[in-house]
Amino acid sequence: MQKIDERLEPILAEVVRRNVGDKEFHRVVAEMLESLGRVIVKHADYADNALIERICEPERQIIFRVPWVDDTGNVQIARGFRVQFNSALGPYKGGIRFHPSVNLGIVKFLGFEQTFKNALTGLPIGGGKGGSDFNPRDRSDAEVMRFCQSYMTELQRYLGEHTDVPAGDIGVGERELGYMFGQYKRLTNRYEAGVLTGKGLSYGGSRARKEATGYGAAYFVQRMLDTHNTSFEGKRVVVSGSGNVAIYAMEKIIAFGGKIVACSDSSGYIVDNNGIDLNLVKQIKEVGRGRISEYWKLKGSGAHHIEHGSIWDVPCEIAMPSATQNELTEKDARTLVKNGVIAIGEGANMPSTPDAIRIFQGAGVLFAPGKAANAGGVATSALEMQQNASRDSWTFEQTEERLAVIMDNIHDLCANTAEEYGSPGDYALGANIAGFVRVAEAMQALGVI
Repeated sequence: MQKIDERLEPILAEVVRRNVGDKEFHRVVAEMLESLGRVIVKHADYADNALIERICEPERQIIFRVPWVDDTGNVQIARGFRVQFNSALGPYKGGIRFHPSVNLGIVKFLGFEQTFKNALTGLPIGGGKGGSDFNPRDRSDAEVMRFCQSYMTELQRYLGEHTDVPAGDIGVGERELGYMFGQYKRLTNRYEAGVLTGKGLSYGGSRARKEATGYGAAYFVQRMLDTHNTSFEGKRVVVSGSGNVAIYAMEKIIAFGGKIVACSDSSGYIVDNNGIDLNLVKQIKEVGRGRISEYWKLKGSGAHHIEHGSIWDVPCEIAMPSATQNELTEKDARTLVKNGVIAIGEGANMPSTPDAIRIFQGAGVLFAPGKAANAGGVATSALEMQQNASRDSWTFEQTEERLAVIMDNIHDLCANTAEEYGSPGDYALGANIAGFVRVAEAMQALGVI
């Protein structure tokens, strides 16, 4: 990581001043500015007309009350958010997250990252993010439905297929999206399938959308390994998480010949040195909505569950942090390096702390940042928008083929940009600069708005 250019330090200071307490947002802005010193040397015009300052300020930040009635008849109140960060390249695009940790700072950090991630896809989509501090865990289907309907009753006035197109994220899957789309249709009297992505196949969803983020991360890392004359074949791989991203990253890694030896959820992690039985994980997480701790009971010999500690203590050659932000620390990074890790692929948003990233880069470990590696989900969401707009439906194979091409293109763009700016192999730098340049050029063309 680079030191922030002195010309950009006042911008970061102003971001911190105007967004007090939003530490995750401060961090992602700082990481972007660290990459831009060499860019403004080459393109001084990017510093004109407060362009960088405008990129760091969301176009719109929306906070609203979400009242809903639980199964006992009591009224509950949650808080809803939508940050429409940047629309220079197209309508705002980014997921909705339901989790107790959601607050405005989290949503801003995710929206900022989403802007540049979306730019890397080369598709005409801007960046945004949303969510609520509502926790769907242990809630009945009826409670989730009532909450989603209340959430969409307020949010719908800010959405539209040409304005803002949300998708799912943590805590928001096909069930939640279905309830939200139903309420949107009811309130607007429009069957506007393109207003949400990640939908069920029965009402306009895209095949391979559920698999896309995990598959895309595996494709990116496979391409990165290929540039160093190696692959997933025969490698021990640890994947944190056991949601959609983790499950389908594991599925594609196994197809590439890798051996998954550990995965996790908030109850701890499981280790199976014979190789994780992915069908069993799917049965527990997708069918039963259970805890990963059930795995060792069902699998029997050869597997064990660890309630406390870090999944990154498990020796591996490739690590795929795919759960949540800041899950992989400096201590974890040192352990992984000591145990011989050769590559990191971020399936989640900002899962590695800055100190962890420095450890990996200092040790020569290949590092695929989430901004690039997990862009497969939003890329396939954009393909879903394309299908909805043309009243078309593609096969799984057609969609996956497009996804594979997009991820290869993102990899090559990041690699080539890093080399152009004097840091070959630094995918984090390449992703930051390539995403920024695409947004900056569009903003310049549109004028000061």
